[in-house]
Amino acid sequence: MTMIFGVPLVALASQLVIGLFNGAFYALLSLGLGVIFGLLRVVNFTHGAFYTVGAFAAFLLTSYAGLSFWACLVIAPLIVAALAAVLERTLLRKLYGLDALYGLLLTFGIALLIEGLLQFYFGVAGQPYQVPDVLSGTSNLGFMFLPHYRAFAIGTSLLLCLLTWLIIEYTSLGAKLRAATENSRLLEVFGVNVPLVLTCTYAFGGALAGFAGVVAAPVFQVSPLMGANLIIVVFAVVIIGGLGSITGAIVSGLMLGALEALAKVYWPPSANLVPFLIMAVVLFLRPRGLFGKGE
Repeated sequence: MTMIFGVPLVALASQLVIGLFNGAFYALLSLGLGVIFGLLRVVNFTHGAFYTVGAFAAFLLTSYAGLSFWACLVIAPLIVAALAAVLERTLLRKLYGLDALYGLLLTFGIALLIEGLLQFYFGVAGQPYQVPDVLSGTSNLGFMFLPHYRAFAIGTSLLLCLLTWLIIEYTSLGAKLRAATENSRLLEVFGVNVPLVLTCTYAFGGALAGFAGVVAAPVFQVSPLMGANLIIVVFAVVIIGGLGSITGAIVSGLMLGALEALAKVYWPPSANLVPFLIMAVVLFLRPRGLFGKGE
């Protein structure tokens, strides 16, 4: 059996697949946070709750409306986007221009409210969500067995991250989004509805979190605290990549997923500490993050 630094290749490859799977979720959630902070300058603690709502929306749509997983991949993120748009227009908009602490406290309170409501109606126990039949099973790669659903989740998450990056960096819509944060009054002179742009930005960030929740539902149990357990790590990912950096969110998310997997193989007690150790080192050496830019 092939060994790499004392670890069988099969075990190492399996852990790396799990790491890439987790990293894809980190990247997708960090991307939504990065988009919201980079364009709206809001530290959005509600992001974890949006992730949870996406998973619950898929669970309810499948259990009570009989919709397929594929339909939920489209409908659940739209539900989360609508919720995010309502919150932005009714609450968050009043805090633009104020200290970022106000937005942080408001979104943290909204997250607690959403989690509390879900616990009240569904309890704290997790709900199972079935993997689609077409994605069940595994493939033998010779050195490991690759679960089809994990491969699908990794590929889909990375594709969505790439499309988001291309839209923001290389399209006229992305240029308008960036301009809205730099000089919104000038943009309004050119006839652009800046408030609508900001609402759509926040809704899109929420939709990304909702999509991640749907993809996560068949692997992790759908529970009210699933987002709360993940959001702290995702914030660490965003800080490592650089607040507001789209590229940093994607790269650091995948990197942390892989490093966590390696830590579980070679030094299991350190696995949960990896994101925060790396964050401390990055903040010490480069306070703006790996891809962050100066003001």
